[in-house]
Amino acid sequence: MRIALAGISHETNTYCRGLTTTADFYVLRGERLLATTGQESDIGGAVSACLAHGADPIPILYASAQPSATIEQATYAAFRREIVEGLARAGPLDGVVLCLHGAGVVEGIEDLEADLAQAVRTAVGPDVPIAASFDLHGNVSQAMADALDGVFACHHYPHIDLHEVAAEAVACVVGAGGKRTARTIHVEQIPMLMPTTTTFEGPGKRWLEHVLAAESLPGVLDVSWFHGFPYTDVAHPGTSIVVTTQADGPLAHRVARELGRALWAERESFRPTSLDADAAVVAAQAAAAPAGAVLPVVINETSDNCGGGAPGDGTHLLRAMLAARLEGACFGFLVDRESAAAAHAAGVGATIDLALGGRYDELHGAPLPVRAYVKALHDGRITLQAMFRGAPLNLGPLARLVVDGMDVIVASRRSQTFDPEPFLAVGIDVRRYRYVALKSSNHFRAGFRDIAGTIVTADPPGLTTHHIEVFPRTRARVPLWPIDPAARYE
Repeated sequence: MRIALAGISHETNTYCRGLTTTADFYVLRGERLLATTGQESDIGGAVSACLAHGADPIPILYASAQPSATIEQATYAAFRREIVEGLARAGPLDGVVLCLHGAGVVEGIEDLEADLAQAVRTAVGPDVPIAASFDLHGNVSQAMADALDGVFACHHYPHIDLHEVAAEAVACVVGAGGKRTARTIHVEQIPMLMPTTTTFEGPGKRWLEHVLAAESLPGVLDVSWFHGFPYTDVAHPGTSIVVTTQADGPLAHRVARELGRALWAERESFRPTSLDADAAVVAAQAAAAPAGAVLPVVINETSDNCGGGAPGDGTHLLRAMLAARLEGACFGFLVDRESAAAAHAAGVGATIDLALGGRYDELHGAPLPVRAYVKALHDGRITLQAMFRGAPLNLGPLARLVVDGMDVIVASRRSQTFDPEPFLAVGIDVRRYRYVALKSSNHFRAGFRDIAGTIVTADPPGLTTHHIEVFPRTRARVPLWPIDPAARYE
């Protein structure tokens, strides 16, 4: 059995300035794509699953980029063309598995996933099964689903199961035996702009249990709960329930709508608590254990999360922590290529004057003038150990600076903090600190849930703030909760 593997994965924050171009994408082809086997990523899970089923994975193209601005049209067109032409060159195929995100936006194309899925369907014809895996933060459409035979969104946030849902997509194609079978995929859209909600605790965990229970109903093949991505202005934003059945349309509609009504009824439970930087520091101080205790307070700056398109160079939280003169604190990390380069040029042991962060815009805070001692340097190449376990991540040159007694890590390339590896790279054992600050909304929980005594979320101004009402909406077709009191779900 020959299964083609391809994908374009991008979470597009349309409020970011500029465009995302080819240079921003990490592209895998041929043997480099196949070498991802064993990694707990979507494409790694797809390769591993093909091999486990005894199928030949046929690598076409996989392109992914950090969440960022709208994709340049020429960039998308080139990737799309390479996938379509690659499928034609691949010869007879028994199926196609796509690793997608669900919130991709291109210049002139608001629904990347629908456009690509339809192009792939046209390329391979009406009889070849196509399944796709997704990030649960997708804004998905029925047009996309109609081109596919399986829609599999990860269940967890942090996304610790992307490799598992990619394996489900492979199993869907393998089970079809090389011939498209009758399926019904219904996309139920709920007019909710959900905040970034973890499934490890609280209403997200409780609601995931409802979804998994529905997935076990007779005749239901899969239930995917797309939380949606609120930091984009398109015609179809919001939360969706996607139900797949074996050609049972009434069942798919009924299950999806029952879940949709129940979710809508509980929408207020998802409204987040928001603390500015100063309030978050006060809350962390109140929660901190005595010096020398085992479990630190983790402060996550959700509003400057590179994983949602923010620059990662915001200074609001760091400024508040320095002003409070916290003892036993570390911050990992601030994205600041210039400061990292200056530290590397000066060398370990040097003391240098810097303007830290604040280079992207005024929203995320002004640069911080500091005198910093260069404690340690690193090339920034790490291997993830929690979410995406086994996958490489290149943060560019890293520097550990000591500023007013606080350890501050600066990196050269955009990324959120997934796990303690950036700290360890420069000699910091976070278990020895009272306060550990980082930039992430929820993915950090996979790497820090067993380390943190308490988690405090800071939400100062930023491109991924919980205050989604600050973003203008011009494209949505219907009123949306919680920003419009006219929002209704019928």
